[in-house]
Amino acid sequence: MTEETVHEEEAPRKRRGIASFFQQIADRLRRGEKVAVDDEQSVTVEVPAEPELEIELEREEGDVSLEIELEWDEKEGAIETDVVASKARFELFEDSAGEYRWRLVHRNSNIIADSGEGYASKQKAEQGLESVRENAPAAYVVDLSNDEAAPEDGGSDAAFELFEDDAGDWRWRLRHDNGNIIADGGQGYSSKQKTKQGLASVRNNVPGAPVEDAE
Repeated sequence: MTEETVHEEEAPRKRRGIASFFQQIADRLRRGEKVAVDDEQSVTVEVPAEPELEIELEREEGDVSLEIELEWDEKEGAIETDVVASKARFELFEDSAGEYRWRLVHRNSNIIADSGEGYASKQKAEQGLESVRENAPAAYVVDLSNDEAAPEDGGSDAAFELFEDDAGDWRWRLRHDNGNIIADGGQGYSSKQKTKQGLASVRNNVPGAPVEDAE
């Protein structure tokens, strides 16, 4: 039997980042959706209802390895490469003031996140977008109404902040460790729970969202 490695990657990652990656896989498994196995969400696989699960913990010469493996007949779950698993897309555009901005548009046409500020150049807007793509998936959610603070050992250089505005609407913003707000929801929500659902959609969709120029 011929063995083919479809995708493989190895790199250090913080615990929070690992947890976020597993959470995305768990969410898709629970919903019966195709599972993305890479950060860009360009390689996906259909996991059948009852695959074989193998967990192996090894210790050898001072090194420890934990392997979690799912196995099934190839006919039960198709593999796809060069796909777009995200349900959203980034749109880059120039506003009426001549500044560049980005917005994250869901396939249902709703804008689920935006840059919150204008940039002097398209390149800087792209850099801001990439910062969100890099930091949002593993960012902690901090409820400012409960005076919460992000832990210092987070797996991201940013944190989602939940807060209630002066009009009584709930909102979220993604604040970088340097103090800058790099994204926000762009709208108010009627409840804290709906706000959490909105930012969860951003978390799930930013990694593999394509970038397009928009008018």
